[in-house]
Amino acid sequence: MGKYSDLFNESIQNPEQFWKEQSEIIHWFQEPKTILSKDKDDLYRWFEGGKLNTSYLALDYHIEKGKGDVTALIYDSPVTKQIKKYSYSELRDEVARFAGVLKHFSVTKGDTVIIYMPMIPEAVITMLACARIGAVHSVVFGGFAPHELAVRIDDSKPKLIVTASYGVEVHKIIPYKPMLDEAIHQATHKPSNVVICQRPDMEDLMHTGRDHYWQDVIDNVEPAGYVELDATDPLYILYTSGTTGKPKGVVRDNGGHAVAMKLSMEAVYDVKPGDVFWAASDVGWVVGHSYIVYAPLLFGCTTVLYEGKPVKTPDAGAFWRVISEHRVNILFTAPTAFRAIRKEDPNGELKNKYDISSLKYLFLAGERTDPPTYDWAKDLLELPIIDHWWQTETGYAICANLMGVEPVAVKAGSATKPMFGFNVKILDEEGIEVKNGQKGNIVIKLPLPPGCLPTLWKDADNFKKSYLSQYEGYYLTGDGGYIDEDGYLFVMGRIDDVINVAGHRLSTGEMEEILASHPAVAECAVIGIEDAMKGQVPIGFVVLKDGVVNEPLELEKELIHLIREEIGAIATFKSALLVKRLPKTRSGKILRKTMRKIADGEEYSVPSTIDDPTILDEIIEYLRAAKIGKAFEK
Repeated sequence: MGKYSDLFNESIQNPEQFWKEQSEIIHWFQEPKTILSKDKDDLYRWFEGGKLNTSYLALDYHIEKGKGDVTALIYDSPVTKQIKKYSYSELRDEVARFAGVLKHFSVTKGDTVIIYMPMIPEAVITMLACARIGAVHSVVFGGFAPHELAVRIDDSKPKLIVTASYGVEVHKIIPYKPMLDEAIHQATHKPSNVVICQRPDMEDLMHTGRDHYWQDVIDNVEPAGYVELDATDPLYILYTSGTTGKPKGVVRDNGGHAVAMKLSMEAVYDVKPGDVFWAASDVGWVVGHSYIVYAPLLFGCTTVLYEGKPVKTPDAGAFWRVISEHRVNILFTAPTAFRAIRKEDPNGELKNKYDISSLKYLFLAGERTDPPTYDWAKDLLELPIIDHWWQTETGYAICANLMGVEPVAVKAGSATKPMFGFNVKILDEEGIEVKNGQKGNIVIKLPLPPGCLPTLWKDADNFKKSYLSQYEGYYLTGDGGYIDEDGYLFVMGRIDDVINVAGHRLSTGEMEEILASHPAVAECAVIGIEDAMKGQVPIGFVVLKDGVVNEPLELEKELIHLIREEIGAIATFKSALLVKRLPKTRSGKILRKTMRKIADGEEYSVPSTIDDPTILDEIIEYLRAAKIGKAFEK
């Protein structure tokens, strides 16, 4: 592709010319009239005037090029003992049929469709079917509880919801349909229709007049063709945790997304058309959107849809089995997966049962790759291990070692250098750029490159407030870190109340609101502490109201159950410590950061503004007694 420094500098110094050239890598029905512009909300937009269709680019385009028989999708489900393969032609036909179903239910361009499904082919088919007719899909991760789903229903106001009767997780069933029914009950907006993919051995939970079985509705519909869409038309909404507890609807447009996805496959992942690409994630997360569904298919690859875990399906050799059986070339997963494999098979002996010689690279993202996990994976695989950093909001890598451009030396703990168009800076609280090696807030100078969120769903004001207001002319990532003397970025963690649990962003503020709703709770604080397996886990500190006489163990169980009910098991909330008081400044601000440092065994200073320093000693004793936190767990 050329030299990294030349390409990167051009993308920053002359973005319109750079992205005009990159836009030529996809097929447009009509070329963009303007490369970079601003909309009515004074927000940047890419490729205005361009006409395309993402579903066409992902399927029909390859078929027209004579590649209809190439395998597009491999569904591998160890939990149901199924493997199913779809060629590009077969997948296109399934997508066109379900697009016909959408039209049957009067879903048209601009309407929203919520997808609440496990890792089954029908989830991918529904996403691509929405893209085919210009409907805006919003996939909700199946691990979310009814309350979280209800919030997303009310915000996106779907005309149709597509779900499945249940998901399978190792040895248990996750009942999707009952959770959806409860979410619709809680939501103010009531969708007109629900389509259910019925899986075997599940009782009938149909609501007459609203609910329809997938197979019943798909059998007698006319397949739908693709429609021409504007580059600036929305492709999907994906909700991410906000600091207020209210999720933010990240919007992805069609044009910038298609260009960015296709470019990233070559530049970041060094992929060739026909390669087998496996993102071991979930379609409910941004990795699943970008690198299970859209990018591999846009590039003409074979993508793997895996309904299983890195361990216990059936053992810690699960990943090696998939790589061997399907001749996977690139694996992309979260560090949590490799920590789980390492825990169950510390010497990596199960790998020796399989031929994984097809594998060229392992890419890690979603959370910080700790050096011990990096070193273990590198020694085991003897392959390039690439840590890269990105967000739901950006949709692809902000920083990476660009394997398809000019690979450079790795520094453990660093996501390496910025991807094209990401003008990354480190600013202090006053907005002054700091020197190399100094920590600060990681920001990106505007405009963000194509593929990033242009706004939030029907909420431009909150988009500006959340991301653009702190530093004029910059996007605030919400992460802190530093850039070293060689230009390598080190991401050290969030600067807000969002924590990263096994690669999933969750709001501690929302957890505090839920705990505070319990009638016995006077006030509370939730912090994220280090966890060897999941990166971070939340713990709660709870002060009870005067006169409350609840049994402590029973009360803790009730509080933990509240979080599971409102957010889901994904929160991994297992500890609610009952304390007499919380450490605060004299102005009443709870010292959450100091509490986190104590739990994690980091150096901390007692703030001069603290109301009573002895409260910190009490917090230490609570953590020690409960054996919670890196500093006290032994």
